[in-house]
Amino acid sequence: MFLTYTNPVYEYRKTADQSAAQPVHHPLIVVGAGPIGMGAAIDAAVQGLDVLVLDDNNTVSVGSRAVCYSKRALEVLDRLGCAERMIDKGVTWQVGKVFFQDELVHRFDLLPRPGHKIPAFINLQQYYLEEYMVDRMRQLDGLEVRWKNRVTAVVPRDDGAELTVDTPDGEYRLSCDWLIVADGANSDVRSMLGLQSSGKVFEDRFLIADIVMKADFPPERWFNFDPSYHRGQSTLLHKQSDNVWRLDFQLGWDKDPEEEKKPEKVIPRVRAMLGEDVDFELEWASVYTFQCRRMPRFRHGRVIFAGDAAHQVSPFGARGANSGLQDTDNLIWKLRLVMQGRAPERLIDSYCDEREYAADENILNSTRSTDFITPKSKVSRHFRDATLELAKRFDFARRLINSGRLSDTAVLVDSPLNTPDGDAFSSDLVPGSVMDDAPVIGHVGGRAVHWLLEALDARFHLLLFVDEDGLKDEQTREMLRSAQQQPIPLHPVLIGPRPLNDDVFDSLVDTEGLAAARCDARPGTAYLIRPDQHVAARWRRLDPQALSRALARATAQNEE
Repeated sequence: MFLTYTNPVYEYRKTADQSAAQPVHHPLIVVGAGPIGMGAAIDAAVQGLDVLVLDDNNTVSVGSRAVCYSKRALEVLDRLGCAERMIDKGVTWQVGKVFFQDELVHRFDLLPRPGHKIPAFINLQQYYLEEYMVDRMRQLDGLEVRWKNRVTAVVPRDDGAELTVDTPDGEYRLSCDWLIVADGANSDVRSMLGLQSSGKVFEDRFLIADIVMKADFPPERWFNFDPSYHRGQSTLLHKQSDNVWRLDFQLGWDKDPEEEKKPEKVIPRVRAMLGEDVDFELEWASVYTFQCRRMPRFRHGRVIFAGDAAHQVSPFGARGANSGLQDTDNLIWKLRLVMQGRAPERLIDSYCDEREYAADENILNSTRSTDFITPKSKVSRHFRDATLELAKRFDFARRLINSGRLSDTAVLVDSPLNTPDGDAFSSDLVPGSVMDDAPVIGHVGGRAVHWLLEALDARFHLLLFVDEDGLKDEQTREMLRSAQQQPIPLHPVLIGPRPLNDDVFDSLVDTEGLAAARCDARPGTAYLIRPDQHVAARWRRLDPQALSRALARATAQNEE
């Protein structure tokens, strides 16, 4: 097959740990150097934690695999220092088209929202993401990666876990206070611990084919139901970097996966789809089966599961890697506070509460998409085909089409860390939602920032809206100065319509008024923002006791 990408090979190195007579202790170990494991490790190192990553391989993914990255996942990766290269290399797209029997029945446009740094979606082969993340890990102190280190046994303990690791030089043992498991859908660690991941396997198979071609096809998402070149089934076409295109072909449950991914079977399907005159090279092919499942609980003592190891969805809708990166975004700040003794261990349970809820939402959407794409009965197929036929003329039918509801961020409305609104707001940035971005100008922590989310790093922030005169109330200023010195420090950021030149607190200029508009803010409005950029509480007027209670609740230190 023709290849546009050559996989890097990372060097295995023997370490002093392998010669120790007793297990060598590391505070935090991550199993798996895919996007989720590396996301967890980078985030831990950025937040000042020492972390060791173990991976049984010594390269990045083979084949494009996950290719579509959502705005929220890119915002997380931007905080970790990885998104800029991704966006520069990736294909930014916004138009999707749905066809039925070769006829266009629906077109949607993910128009870029004004005043946001990050696009709605980009397409980029997973191996590029992983390569960029490896490069980022190499820049960080306190982060070590060990390639060709395969975990063969895990023994949980009340205060951590003990691991047996196999290498080209033989086995050795490690211990840790906390273990993050991100070793994929077929998690070996999950099997070692006798844990289950249950759900639904859909009796259908899809062929993935990555081809290299220079064609006039626009960088759009094309989904075709029952096309003339693949009767009774469906297909999907996406553009990636380097003139690589992702093609998906529904095959049916009776097809032999090994047979169907052979070039002599794949190439005729591609020619039928694209036409005989299109020149292309086959780069990679694979066959997969839809599965929607998750573990009943993501935490087991000091062992925590994330990404596909914890939950799995079908690829339509781009909910796999995107949701896994949101897992680690949710977890690491909580783990940091617990490991530093600043918050009780029950804070980690909120990771389960929040991310299991998000997983259920993803599984529900993924299941609905799969049921529409691959009807399981004649009645279901008639309904689907009638919907597609009506969509040619009626808007209500277009809203029923489900070729993969694209990944969105779960609003954690029932999180135990939220402080419910006591004041009236028209903004939908309710506690549990991700803070909206907006263009700003200012300095936070000595860094120049141009976007609101750039100002919200892995700390608790209090975003306080002020007028042109800034914050003049001395009682509030004293309260904020005191909050900066607490065991869980709060970082106040003032935001107003003009430069404030405050000599104590960081400040931002709301250059276009979008931050205030999106927060339904007026002078005195305050938003308490978690380290993962989720809203924890908001008020029309700040009260010291209310702020203290909300911060305690957001770190699981309340008595409720």
